[in-house]
Amino acid sequence: MDSARSCRLVILLLLPVLTACSIGDVRRPPPNRASASPRPSATAPPVADVDEVRRVQVAVPDRYDPPFVEFVDADQAYALFATCDGRPPGRDCPALLFATGDGGRSWRALPHPRPVADNQQLYAPKGLLVLAAEPFGWYASTDGGVTFTHHPGPAPPPVLSGANGQFQVAEQDGQVARWDGRRLRPLAAQPGLPAVNTVREVEDLLVAAGASDGRPYAAVSADQGRRWQRTEVPAPDGEVGVVRVMRSPDGEAWLVGERPDRTGFPALWRYRGNWQLVRADGRPDRIHSVAPAGAGRVAVTGPDGVGVVVDGRYERVRWPVGPEHYLSLLADGTLAARAPDETVLAVGPVGARRWIRVVLVGG
Repeated sequence: MDSARSCRLVILLLLPVLTACSIGDVRRPPPNRASASPRPSATAPPVADVDEVRRVQVAVPDRYDPPFVEFVDADQAYALFATCDGRPPGRDCPALLFATGDGGRSWRALPHPRPVADNQQLYAPKGLLVLAAEPFGWYASTDGGVTFTHHPGPAPPPVLSGANGQFQVAEQDGQVARWDGRRLRPLAAQPGLPAVNTVREVEDLLVAAGASDGRPYAAVSADQGRRWQRTEVPAPDGEVGVVRVMRSPDGEAWLVGERPDRTGFPALWRYRGNWQLVRADGRPDRIHSVAPAGAGRVAVTGPDGVGVVVDGRYERVRWPVGPEHYLSLLADGTLAARAPDETVLAVGPVGARRWIRVVLVGG
């Protein structure tokens, strides 16, 4: 396998890491390890019911596998039926594309620009729809799938980089850069860290963070990266391999320090004028996903079930999601939990969330 194709496979199939193949914040859940994990303890709280189920059947033949569904926010989402009986699309199984603008209550078919291709993928950052179709390249739409622009070749289209945020880590040299509308330009002033894994705007701060030799590092800028202040990050128990900057739904900055094996319970820091190490007494050893949930809480899924870190402790919760769900925050702060056959949305503030199960099926 040549190096370009190998890089392409890393981009499309793995959870992004900052390597020469990375393309910013395009994300995919890691492989589902639930089948190899111990069953949750019998003392786990019972699973709560959702407040609403939005189950919609679309005109897709039975032979199609469940779609990949990508929510942009609580209302907008895209779905790609891209395999039949576990095999890539062919002339008897072309890729089918759908969209919703009402949170999954209804779906409409969109024309797929290259329905017969290998390794079909879908990315939907805010304001953009991008499809990958090997070996033909990429197809990008800025009007919700009405029209597409073709970008041939293995490299992701520049417009995808622009959709990942104004500030990013340039894959070529690991510097913090700004998207100028055509390409990433390194900032004149850099954070001065041994390594930078991620950079993100959180309210009025620009936060850069990374790990080197198992230790976390971070810096903040209050003037869009013109000047940086290196900030102390208290040492966690054990090493971290990657440090990611995350924003909570209520606008707080968090650092999540992934363990070198990427499955161990992460180190957590909350920014309150300085970085505060967050304890998680009673935490499980392994996790599947993690996301700040607001009100000083961090939500976690894993073999142990579903829980939150709050007030220095890990507590199991009665959420209508399970170990197989992958947590993420949408553009509007909605907490999304994605599984192979459904997406569960948590809409509203902590303590008053409405849980909505969205299921799209063919037949």
